Amino acid sequence: MSTAPSHSTDPTDPVPPTLAEDLLLLLFDPRNGVFHGEGVPLFHVLAGAVLVDLAEQDRVEVAATPTWRGRPVTARGDVPPADALLRPTWERVARSPVDVQQLIVETGPVLRPATVDRLVERGHLRRERRKVLGLLPVTALADGGTPRRAELVAAVRATLVDGAEPDARTAALAGLISASGSLPALHREIPWSGAVHDRGRALQEADRGTAEAAEAVRRTVVAALATMVVTATAAGQAR
Repeated sequence: MSTAPSHSTDPTDPVPPTLAEDLLLLLFDPRNGVFHGEGVPLFHVLAGAVLVDLAEQDRVEVAATPTWRGRPVTARGDVPPADALLRPTWERVARSPVDVQQLIVETGPVLRPATVDRLVERGHLRRERRKVLGLLPVTALADGGTPRRAELVAAVRATLVDGAEPDARTAALAGLISASGSLPALHREIPWSGAVHDRGRALQEADRGTAEAAEAVRRTVVAALATMVVTATAAGQAR
């Protein structure tokens, strides 16, 4: 039985949620108002989610085999995506093909604020004023009270913990989080175990996309994320 949240939380909303939005919302920790994997890991996984969305729309393709330039990503079509979250990445690729890892590094940092703004606009997150140590006012993020995050957590938990068969979107979410190394941070809601690790790895590698070309990009993206995580971890241990 497939378990998945609806693609849009509001049937009147003309802009359905991007994979990056759902991914960032899933990584939000309502207890302290921060995102799991904050910093470089979060930048990377958001960029990966945007690439997967562009592939699902047949907007990008990736070289079938590596070249001296890595695995170049190229744009398909001449019309930019309508969604403002996806458009900058497509425009970057449209200017000139670029290796998938380099594209992730380039586009990731600018995606976080834009994606947060989108989640606030939809009401899934809200900004509130708080005081640090009772003195310094700061703006913090808090849960917006919509059911969207609970739906996403339930779908990914059913897939990874209970072994339910996911739809392509849930499989992409779980695979991206697994590849990024952020899955253990969700332990309170998606209990971490060896079986969860193995299912996450399987989703990184399995053919679960709705289109062959889109699935090829997804596998390339999660493989790139996993490689970048391993490289960053090794560099950190060497210091």
